[in-house]
Amino acid sequence: MATKKKPAKKAAKKAAKKPAKKAVKKAAKKAAPKKAAKKKPAKKKSARKPNAAFMKALTPSAALAAVIGSKAVPRTEAVKKIWVYIKANKLQDAKNRRMINADAKLKPVFGGKSQVSMFDMAKHLNKNLS
Repeated sequence: MATKKKPAKKAAKKAAKKPAKKAVKKAAKKAAPKKAAKKKPAKKKSARKPNAAFMKALTPSAALAAVIGSKAVPRTEAVKKIWVYIKANKLQDAKNRRMINADAKLKPVFGGKSQVSMFDMAKHLNKNLS
């Protein structure tokens, strides 16, 4: 019977020590303020120069001019204007948002197709810019 009392006493001592250790650790964490990590200064980015081929003004074909205007514009601006037209007339397909439904003005630009993928749209625009 004497052996049974010893493990019970050891368990009681361990249980009494555990909360005390946790309280000491918590107090130590609160007492020591954390130092803010120093941020390294951001590296200066070199100014990217746009590719001259993208900035070259191109004349739109008659079919494309009906949508974006007849003024010569860079390829990037032509794409932006097409997207403005598509969004304004709600020509993006409702189920598959990657597809663009052509209306009467866009059909000649898209080579007579009634529906074109937005990725193929750039290919069709290139044919209508010179």
